[in-house]
Amino acid sequence: MPPPGLQDYGHPPLPSQQDPGVLRVTTNLVLVPTLVEHNDGSIVYGLKASDFSLYDNGVPQQVHLDDDMDLTPISLVVCVERGRDAPLVQEEIQQLGTLLQLFTGGGHTDTALVAFDSKPVYLDGFSSNPSYVEQDLQSLAPGNGGAAILDAVGYSLDLLEHQPADHRRVLLLVSESRDHGSTHVTIPSLVQRIGQSNTLVLSLVFSPSRAELNNWGHGGGSRGTMNLLAPLMMTYNAMRKNIPRTLVHMTGGEYAPFGRDKRFQMDVVELANHAYNRYLLSFHPTDLTPGLHHLEVRLNNGIQAIVIARASYWATSPSG
Repeated sequence: MPPPGLQDYGHPPLPSQQDPGVLRVTTNLVLVPTLVEHNDGSIVYGLKASDFSLYDNGVPQQVHLDDDMDLTPISLVVCVERGRDAPLVQEEIQQLGTLLQLFTGGGHTDTALVAFDSKPVYLDGFSSNPSYVEQDLQSLAPGNGGAAILDAVGYSLDLLEHQPADHRRVLLLVSESRDHGSTHVTIPSLVQRIGQSNTLVLSLVFSPSRAELNNWGHGGGSRGTMNLLAPLMMTYNAMRKNIPRTLVHMTGGEYAPFGRDKRFQMDVVELANHAYNRYLLSFHPTDLTPGLHHLEVRLNNGIQAIVIARASYWATSPSG
């Protein structure tokens, strides 16, 4: 059960051992998670910083590659819808609990659980023992008719931003594709929030269209997916149609639609495998023009492979 006072939106917990003032200003350092795959979908390992070129609004940037990513602590929020049609996929959501260890990587991971219908509820605080999250997913009660995805993602970002500054931040969102009932977070504000946050979004989406069921969505990659993030208004429109997929494109994450079928576990395994086999590139922007910036990652030295990377970030003025 959550501690008293944590069920209302807008009051994320601030554990005493952490400094609530430690919020990373991402326009000083932008993290760019980058997955590199062969044409057959296998992962390309062993690349160096010199193998990458990174462009911010078309301008080349100096790239840094984190060589110790496997040792970097991770803060993971599992954000699960329980409203509207979520009870129809309750069996799959229960399976997710037993698969969470796949998302904890090889290093130290603190996992928290947020469940939502018309509002988000903080069920489990950050812990290195994911068994508490697994137990709550197994017994997750159906919610009401709401699906306040915008509010739930905003709340999850609040939680992650108050984690230690040296942690990588990952949001695993399990939901439908459209918002129903958010009252605190708007699409424009979430576009800015996610653009300012060095958070990798992974998405498992239920009740998709038949066309979506046959298509994995990768953030910022080719594979025939649309570039949803060119102009700002296109981003807003994309968010109205499919919030999780747009968040994935913005952060360089992964998007997997699922239904009531036997592929669920396979999709989760692939999602987790990709999540922790990304290269973590970073750069200090040379152009701090406020607003949405487009990112592009290319491979050097004649390397032929598919690049799936963070597609954008949001720059703020020096005054905030």
